[in-house]
Amino acid sequence: MNNMTLIGNRWSTPREDGPLNISRRGFLGAAAALVLSVTVPVGRARAQAAAPVAPGTRVSAFLEIRPDSTVLFRSAFIEGGQGIFTAMAQIVGEELDVDPVNFTVEGAPPGPDYLLTGGGRFTGGSMSVRLSYETMRRLGASARQMLLQAAASRLGVPTSELSTEPGRVVHAASGRAIPYGEIADAAADLPVPTDVMLRPRTDFRWIGRPVARLDVHDKSTGKALYSIDQKVDDMLHAAVQHSPRLGGEPGALANEADVRRMPGVHSVHRLPGAVAVLADSWWRARRAVETLLVTWTEPAAGTAHAMPADFSSEAHTTKLKATPGEGVVFETVGDAAGAMRGAQLAVEATYGAPYLVHGQLEPPSALARWNADGTLELWIPNQAPEMFQADAAKVAGVDPDRIIIHSPMLGGFFGRHFLYRTANPYPQAILLAKAAGRPVKLIWSREEEFLRDALRPMGAVRFRAGLDADGLPVALDAVAVGEGPTGRWFGRQADKVDSSAVEGIAGKIYAIPNRRVAQIHVDDPAIIGFWRSVGHSMNDFFYETFFDEMADAGKQDPYELRHRLLADSPRHRNLLVAVADLSGGWRRGPFTAEDGTRRARGVAMASPFGSEVATIAEVSLRDGGVIVHDVWVAIDPGSIVNPAIIEAQVNSAVALGLSSALLEEVVYVDGMPQARNFDGYPILPPDRMPRVHVRIVESGAPMGGIGEPGLPGVPPAVVNAASVLTGQRIRSLPLSKLDLKGMEG
Repeated sequence: MNNMTLIGNRWSTPREDGPLNISRRGFLGAAAALVLSVTVPVGRARAQAAAPVAPGTRVSAFLEIRPDSTVLFRSAFIEGGQGIFTAMAQIVGEELDVDPVNFTVEGAPPGPDYLLTGGGRFTGGSMSVRLSYETMRRLGASARQMLLQAAASRLGVPTSELSTEPGRVVHAASGRAIPYGEIADAAADLPVPTDVMLRPRTDFRWIGRPVARLDVHDKSTGKALYSIDQKVDDMLHAAVQHSPRLGGEPGALANEADVRRMPGVHSVHRLPGAVAVLADSWWRARRAVETLLVTWTEPAAGTAHAMPADFSSEAHTTKLKATPGEGVVFETVGDAAGAMRGAQLAVEATYGAPYLVHGQLEPPSALARWNADGTLELWIPNQAPEMFQADAAKVAGVDPDRIIIHSPMLGGFFGRHFLYRTANPYPQAILLAKAAGRPVKLIWSREEEFLRDALRPMGAVRFRAGLDADGLPVALDAVAVGEGPTGRWFGRQADKVDSSAVEGIAGKIYAIPNRRVAQIHVDDPAIIGFWRSVGHSMNDFFYETFFDEMADAGKQDPYELRHRLLADSPRHRNLLVAVADLSGGWRRGPFTAEDGTRRARGVAMASPFGSEVATIAEVSLRDGGVIVHDVWVAIDPGSIVNPAIIEAQVNSAVALGLSSALLEEVVYVDGMPQARNFDGYPILPPDRMPRVHVRIVESGAPMGGIGEPGLPGVPPAVVNAASVLTGQRIRSLPLSKLDLKGMEG
């Protein structure tokens, strides 16, 4: 998703004049919190919406300074555990001169002010901070300048004689000071400055510091409200049962009358591909819908995305690995084919990786309410409010400006909350609320979530490398086989490569003089989606483990070979040296640890989302499985906002990367996933989490991402270490599928 093309905003206005009630979340017209809601004529609202606005420049869209001088900030980006709300408070607060602790941050409603990612709005791809950093600094500086101007008018002094301290304007000559909250109204009436001075880096107080997360207290005390926590008056609760295979439709309901008589049941409904029950509590709705005896019809011919009845993941991975051809070229350097013909030694291998679910802790949910004025209000977990607004409008049959989107913080992210359609519950909630004439809150059970999640795609890559007489690589050819999520959801061209299918293979920085990277597109029958670090999550595993195969074939140490091939890239070589130093010095092994276990280490590099990462893992074998003791990560994000958040994100990325390497796999048989809950889909338990050591290397390069870069290096580092101990190359995941008994010693 590094080169993701974003969909722009669809912005429309009401068709008829008359009063338009705008909620506090939706109000964009006042900066002072003295006015939390307002009624304006629709005609005026239309004019305001039609006026051109440069995203990120209208202070009143983002900031409300309250009477007590605390700040409400509307974030264009959604908090899902990655620390965005805190980072935004640090960035804006630095220039506004307000301590981040005095910020309250919430997700902004749809609107043109918030289209800060390539003309659109999307929380993902580790883009949020790096693409809005300068814009948010200028926003804070503009608001500060407006406050200075308002204070100058009140005090009758030139602006040049004023300065600010956190939360107030100061006139040093007279000793007078005015809290921001007292002049917020006057400042809101002033034009936004077009040119402001930004604070020099040497004067930063909060940017670059480990500011405590703003959301920790509420999450720790149960006060944080997620989508599943939302409530409105008179709402009904809904639960669903989906067709076991995507594309099936509900036919006969053998016991519908009995289910309707169950306690608390309000009604029974047929939906596209599902049945639903509305009741006075979710537990009653779930019990009732799971009691329904449904005859599911087979998909009609030509049904889009219908899952074949004979589909199996085992057969699909075999198909990917066996698909012939050289593919459509994405990257070419030198003459890989010619260099291969002249090489002293050829190395070939085919790698594969399975489907994965997202497995976030918060089950999918949606709360839908049709209002008396014809608007539809939705409380839904999402990564892209404008996209969801436009799609919900299609489902509801109304204009997008009749859709009010609330975006609560997410109970887990990982790429799950994108517009996957059949993997989202909000279309069902919209239809149910309309049918019932009452608000409906729908929560999918864990079993329904596992059945309908958008999966990380299955993938395979064929590698060929040529080595010279010294064992050094002179050519590398890689062909990725499968389908990428970017092409699935944003469209693809038959003669073009989906960048998400080759990221982590293309663009590698090792000085191999002749390289070719290509893709063979093979349709994936499953609903595929973005998964934390997207293509990097498996492609860096493929590439970095094959790199060790090349090193072994050429009788080279894999760390030393990497170091040699990075001679022309000081940034990457320094990072590799940094992670080795962090680990106490590189040693591959096998070696005997202090506890007597036989161990080895593996190393990997990755360049995801504008950041650079080097990873070393130390492992042993026990009871036929792989034990990971330590993971060392050196990360270079260029420049930083909050080192504590970076370290936390790296730790969580290591956990997810390790879970995928050791345990996770979605298995399909007869068109259906075999695991419907975590009992059949194990994730990394706490007692298998290794010690994680993080070093931040701030190179001064352009700011990179943080949420995803820590993951891709973990699987290859672990597998490279495990291969040393087993004496054989490991080319597929998860490691739990392998029988390693008898290899411990």
